[in-house]
Amino acid sequence: MKAASAIDYRELARRRLPHFLFEYIDGGSYAEVTLERNVADLKDVALRQRVLRDVSQIDLSTQLFGQDLALPVALAPIGLAGMNARRGECQAVRAANKAGIPFTLSTVSACDLEEVAAASSAPFWFQLYMIRDRGFMRELMARAVAAGCTALVFTVDMPVPGSRYRDYHSGLAGAPGVAGAIRRSWQGAMRPHWAWDVGINGRPHSLGNVAPVLGDKSGIEDFFAWMRDNFDPSVTWDDLDFIRSEWNGPLIIKGVLDPDDAMRAAELGADGLVVSNHGGRQLDGVLSTAQALPRIAEVAGDRMTVLADGGIRSGLDVVRMLALGAKGVLLGRAWAYALGARGEAGISHVLQLIEAEMKVAMSLTGVTSIDKITRDILADENLTS
Repeated sequence: MKAASAIDYRELARRRLPHFLFEYIDGGSYAEVTLERNVADLKDVALRQRVLRDVSQIDLSTQLFGQDLALPVALAPIGLAGMNARRGECQAVRAANKAGIPFTLSTVSACDLEEVAAASSAPFWFQLYMIRDRGFMRELMARAVAAGCTALVFTVDMPVPGSRYRDYHSGLAGAPGVAGAIRRSWQGAMRPHWAWDVGINGRPHSLGNVAPVLGDKSGIEDFFAWMRDNFDPSVTWDDLDFIRSEWNGPLIIKGVLDPDDAMRAAELGADGLVVSNHGGRQLDGVLSTAQALPRIAEVAGDRMTVLADGGIRSGLDVVRMLALGAKGVLLGRAWAYALGARGEAGISHVLQLIEAEMKVAMSLTGVTSIDKITRDILADENLTS
């Protein structure tokens, strides 16, 4: 199968990855209502086609947080991405570098900050959760600074992990000990290309950034247990003072769906936010990001940089999000599927597809630069709904 779109990589990843890894990428929480809404609601955003506008020169470049980008796109943080291809986060950062966009490293990545920094030729972003051990958080932020990270993406919508049924069914969660390891190993053995590339040659299989506190228990079987035991459900807005005291660069709050929360983030000095429901992986039944974005952009867009993720599978979707009020988007599953299917080459291809699709969408809506993508390119039905 030859991939012609980002979503084609979903099927290619399903064929190559062990069942438990594919289900982790693909699934959401509970009945996956929000997961489906993210995609469906974005598809329903109708654009206003314009003609005879001289679109011979299309410029996709922009600037986010003082960084010049070739596209208004960043790769979102994805836990365990390094298990989808050999040293996967290093492959992803190289693809992002080539495309001229930021890569965001997850707290719970397989490759740690120092390994990714060694593989990267440009600054990248670091994503952080609120962890009970503030001393360890301080160390992580110091390591991120030393690794050259230019922005901190502080994820706030995960004080506790959501219930993801697929992960229990597949054996990634709720399957500790020898029996769980055998089950996952069997699934890996059923995918020989993955088994050779990652299972054998992609070691170590650990949660690289948190290995110093986990010691011997830093493998993927400890992933959910570590999150459950170490994420801090007592986190409040007051804790942003702690983050700010340790981080001097751009601070981006990820996981905002409510306008009041967006205003609070702006008041407390955040530089940006990501309108996000964690890809439908936390509280099921909440608004899609396409539904939540316009109101948040309206109340906070003049005070901070508003980004968005969730449901973005094409360059057309990127243009839709920008028209709804975002200044940039974070790609999640689109790059995770591509990494699982073809590694760095897959991600590079997806970004090329998105670039080409954006150019077509902009040409047919009559805009030639990113700053001209506004609500004016939306059809009237979006404005009255």
